[in-house]
Amino acid sequence: MARATLFYRDKGVLPDGGIVEITIWRLPKSDSERPHGLKYSLYYGKGGKRLIGYDNERGKGDHRHIMDREEAYAFVSEEKLIADFMTDVRKMRNEA
Repeated sequence: MARATLFYRDKGVLPDGGIVEITIWRLPKSDSERPHGLKYSLYYGKGGKRLIGYDNERGKGDHRHIMDREEAYAFVSEEKLIADFMTDVRKMRNEA
């Protein structure tokens, strides 16, 4: 059976201790839950608490977490996914 291959990974620690981590895997084939053929996890947190997260775990589809709120996310492309995530991070950090 074919395995997922790492497409993109980056992790950074910000001066205030915040962590930004992005991991995107290319799946061997797309399916109804992941028609774009990707599995991803984008995380921004501080002090061990997730503040923003984008992911597409099985059974939930593409969605994002902003603090304690979870909402659907309309996936367009890898580039837009990362751009939308970083926009949310900048807004939360009052850098927008």
